[in-house]
Amino acid sequence: MTVQRKAGYIQSLPKYLTLCERNYANVLRILPEQQSRGASRLLDIRHERYQVDIEQTAKYTTDICITQVRGAIAGMFTPPMNVRIYHDARVAEVVHPDYHSRIKPTYGYPNANMHQKDEKYQVNAFLHDWLTFCISHGEAVLDWDCGSDLV
Repeated sequence: MTVQRKAGYIQSLPKYLTLCERNYANVLRILPEQQSRGASRLLDIRHERYQVDIEQTAKYTTDICITQVRGAIAGMFTPPMNVRIYHDARVAEVVHPDYHSRIKPTYGYPNANMHQKDEKYQVNAFLHDWLTFCISHGEAVLDWDCGSDLV
């Protein structure tokens, strides 16, 4: 009698990189005009307000934090999203707020912290959905740069 082991979750790297490339193209559209440390921008989306703060800048990366300032329902706010933008690779991904810790690509399931098997993909898919929502509702200014290969 042979016992078969169930295969674990394996993340699709091409699918993940495509998602991060789309996030890069969209996150550039909501950045403050002045892209230096401490710059911020307010976004009004329907009855909610978000603030995009540039926390760190380096030659090839920019770290931003997206925070909900005002919600449609009093007292209900979404947690802040910390996003690292890699300009050389043209990708953007959600990172752990404590930069020394990180979101793992996969988690065993079940686990003590109740992470999903594909937690990293899901938080970045949420960023993609949120950015798409911002842009589709016309509240984020679209700075079209036809020479950047993003259009």
